[in-house]
Amino acid sequence: MINKIILIQIIPIIFISCNKDDNLDYKQEMRDFVTGISDYAKASDTKFIIIPQNGIELVTSNGEEGGSVQTEYLTAIDGNGQEDLFFGYDNDDQATSASDNSYLKIFLDISKNAGKTILVTDYCSSPSKMVSSYNQNNAAGYISFAASQRELNNIPDYPMPIYGENNGVITTLSEVKNFLYLINPENYSTRTDFINSVTSTNYDLLIMDFFFQDGTEFTATEITRLKSKVNGGKRLVISYMSIGEAEDYRYYWQSSWGSEKPSWIDRENPDWEGNYKVKYWEGGWQNIIFGNENSYLRKIINASFDGVYLDIIDAFEYFE
Repeated sequence: MINKIILIQIIPIIFISCNKDDNLDYKQEMRDFVTGISDYAKASDTKFIIIPQNGIELVTSNGEEGGSVQTEYLTAIDGNGQEDLFFGYDNDDQATSASDNSYLKIFLDISKNAGKTILVTDYCSSPSKMVSSYNQNNAAGYISFAASQRELNNIPDYPMPIYGENNGVITTLSEVKNFLYLINPENYSTRTDFINSVTSTNYDLLIMDFFFQDGTEFTATEITRLKSKVNGGKRLVISYMSIGEAEDYRYYWQSSWGSEKPSWIDRENPDWEGNYKVKYWEGGWQNIIFGNENSYLRKIINASFDGVYLDIIDAFEYFE
């Protein structure tokens, strides 16, 4: 009886003392991760562009309006991406509520006022709402893309010509007047079809995946081709890279992880099969992303991309 009582008392104490992750500042860990990615990339190319998507609350110390501005973090990045600002927050082709819109704009404007470019992706397909999205973002000082498909698998046929179309030679993020977010090439049977479709447009910036749908990498030669607009201008080409989740269809995924995953892999995302939350502050995951010649980021740099678009920045919310 005595032994049982002691056991009951000891078990919770051991459980609590081993759960050291509760002591982490998850927002700061993500800031440090992004800053590390930036430092590594810019050591190779000072003009390499770093754009985190969502998780905009990281621009203040406590993720709240009144928090001190995170200058070091803002210095490390060149812009912020934001989904669903004016359309799509609750449902596609539906206006985002005024309260959610106002909340996000508070933080987006902190970044914008620090000289960063804001790239907004609204999910709407009705022509009138697409026009509204472009106009509202322009009025707010943001660059936007009205995505007609949540899957980001197409080049919208509206508006035509595209919003802010120009024949400029774009060499910096601040020069961008519009962008195309096309990370899912499932509708293109070959890489050539994909490249030809993009180069027949005049978007200033392309956000794409480093891999084609068959898992093969785009080459530096192909990326250079993608930088040409049909009107003779030049665009920037940015690679998508998820840093808050591991994806079991990526080159780094090991077959043994199906039965015995590394300690830094957490639960599968119930909304995206094959995507797993990661303890992004741990070295095992960070070494996959950056810091060495075999890393994901090094592959992207070597392929002549102009920068990276970092996704699942808001992973800190899951752990908090």
